[in-house]
Amino acid sequence: MSDFSSASNAEDPTQPDSGAGSRRGRGAGKSKKESTPTPWYIEIPVVVVLTLALIFVLQTFVGRMYMIPSGSMEPTLHGCEGCTGDRILVEKVSYYFSDPEPGDVVVFKGTDSWNVGFTTQRSENSVIRGLQNLGSYVGLVAPDENDLVKRIIAEGGQTVSCQEGDPGIMVDGKEVDDSYTLQPAQYPIDETSGSTECGGNYFGPITVPEGNYFMMGDNRTNSMDSRYHLGDQYQGTIPEENIKGKVQAIVLPFSRIGGVADYDIQG
Repeated sequence: MSDFSSASNAEDPTQPDSGAGSRRGRGAGKSKKESTPTPWYIEIPVVVVLTLALIFVLQTFVGRMYMIPSGSMEPTLHGCEGCTGDRILVEKVSYYFSDPEPGDVVVFKGTDSWNVGFTTQRSENSVIRGLQNLGSYVGLVAPDENDLVKRIIAEGGQTVSCQEGDPGIMVDGKEVDDSYTLQPAQYPIDETSGSTECGGNYFGPITVPEGNYFMMGDNRTNSMDSRYHLGDQYQGTIPEENIKGKVQAIVLPFSRIGGVADYDIQG
């Protein structure tokens, strides 16, 4: 009984706790000090740096936007000199899980033969050029490289050609779907060296090297594509590592917003 009685007296709520008030007071003062806001001259730069870092990660691993500068992909993608070209969304995630396929519209970096005539847009001033290069990593400036957009027609190991009498572009002896191409042709075709079915001059047969892709524009008579680079080390094809991503959609202008189809062109 004496043990129970002493325990009860120790926990008697009617007895005042002389240290409770002082502890609460010290805790309140400490809380006020911890709630001091971060100064704006620290917070704003941190937000800017984190935003740019996020953009860098997204552009490097997820995707980015490009502008169409020419009409080589009409009518799928619109662009022309002096006009406002389509802004397209190009994503990289798809190709982390599967390889590019015939019918895909892709953005890629040109090889040496494709880059003939390409001129840098960078300043000759080393400081400005450095800032431009830095800006390209976070999407403020376009990359200083010859990025192009075409449709994959054939992949490594396949043979592509178009000869006199063929009903269209042939891959492994079968005609590919060309329903997405510009019809009628933008420019006249010399029937002595090509045909409407071929979309220009006859070519091939070309066996695409493994790991490479044969590219063509949807505007067949206005596209300097793989057909025009057959004499290079890749026979006009593009290595897979040069592919930047798959074109998924047009995002600007608003009148043209929509997805970009990847036809099963080989059936």
